[in-house]
Amino acid sequence: MTSPHDLAVGSRRHFMATSAMSLGSLAFSWMQQQEALAAEQTKPPIGPQIFDNTPKIPAKPPQAKAMISLWMQGGPSHHDLFDPKPEMKKYDGKEFPGELKQDNKAQASSKVFASPWKFSPSGQCGMELSELLPHLQTVADDICLIRSMKTGVNNHGQSIRALQGGRITGGRPTLGSWMTYGLGSEADNLPAFVALIDPGQLPVLGVENWSNGWLPSIYQGTVIRPTEPRILDLTPPAHLKGMTQQKSLEFLEQLNSQHVQQFADVSDLQARMASYQLAAKMQLAATEALDLSQETAATKKMYGIDQKETADYGSRCLIARRLIERGVRFVQIYTSNQLWDSHGRITTLLPNACKKVDQPSAALVADLKQRGLLDETVVHWGGEMGRLPVVQNDAGPAKIGRDHNTYGFSMWVAGGGFRGGHVHGKTDEWGHHAIEGVVNHFDYHATLLHLFGLEHDKLTYRRSERDQTLTDGQPARIIHDLLRA
Repeated sequence: MTSPHDLAVGSRRHFMATSAMSLGSLAFSWMQQQEALAAEQTKPPIGPQIFDNTPKIPAKPPQAKAMISLWMQGGPSHHDLFDPKPEMKKYDGKEFPGELKQDNKAQASSKVFASPWKFSPSGQCGMELSELLPHLQTVADDICLIRSMKTGVNNHGQSIRALQGGRITGGRPTLGSWMTYGLGSEADNLPAFVALIDPGQLPVLGVENWSNGWLPSIYQGTVIRPTEPRILDLTPPAHLKGMTQQKSLEFLEQLNSQHVQQFADVSDLQARMASYQLAAKMQLAATEALDLSQETAATKKMYGIDQKETADYGSRCLIARRLIERGVRFVQIYTSNQLWDSHGRITTLLPNACKKVDQPSAALVADLKQRGLLDETVVHWGGEMGRLPVVQNDAGPAKIGRDHNTYGFSMWVAGGGFRGGHVHGKTDEWGHHAIEGVVNHFDYHATLLHLFGLEHDKLTYRRSERDQTLTDGQPARIIHDLLRA
């Protein structure tokens, strides 16, 4: 029997006796909560999953519907193009006063290298851009210039992987693959993800730049070559055209369908069937989309197709616009291997690289805008790194260059919800480290997906009992300052 002393206020027995019903309610609530959490956990799909490129509705209303990425492989020098540091003139040729993270020790020096090119305010926004980019100056009010990019890994391969696939490790899906996995495509007769390669060389990492990684192979980029035939094996030989080809494809479809029924859980079989079906549709659609003869002389001149230096890159930028118009989701245009990797002869190599891409890149922005497409199309321009503020290869003015820098560099974006005429972020007085408004590669990815109505931590693919994402658990954040109000 419980004594009055045992039930004295403040005693443990008093608490238990008077709270018995409350504790029971608390336990019941806890059990309900645990059951609800268990119900919310990701459950493995029942039966085989079907992967395709049919249009998908994003989680939130999107501002952007398509993207064209102008990939400047090698590392454009932000010091000489986007991020003026006039105070460095006082120290030109003198010893750099701080610490440097140099990649090429054999040719390293610590002599400050102030940019030999002039900068001037451009557009109504007054954005300062280099004289090497006269055409970009004309669209300054439409671009958002980020001067505080960072990956923090000084080698080309790792930094490419960070910006293209979210991590410095290989084997991951690239941005275009994630986009098409999450959104599909508006076009059913053209690839969802297209890679327009350079006639010179493939970029560093080659096909890894448009790889689907461990996503189903239907999300791999389709290569369009810079010369005819732009897509290999697309056009059948004369003796197979017409009814012969149609009957052959129908029979192949029959065999493939039977095979898929036996191996329903192998997504590569589904992807292969989809690729055959797409190839048949592309025989007409791709031929038409890649035919620049349909464009006016004024448009071709705008892109620089009438000039030797810009003809190739201008053609590919114009093709990109035509593909986006026809519902393709993601197009990436590559420059050749290490075009921007100016370890030496920067005073020659950098102007040549700018001459190749400046007019076509600016024309793409202006053309999309005049056609009413820029508001829903993101245009990206940039590479995997910038350059250091000191001389590399100190063997005379004609031979000097700059080493790698991934701790603070520049790139620009336009359209699709990004702020036009805006400069974001800041590097230190030497242009070495990003110090204000830092945009890590994973922040850029989170912001980009946000504009497409996707949540970076919710766009997942189940692999090895783990939900994989583009940002992969990194502290990614949406950089709202980059976005149009």
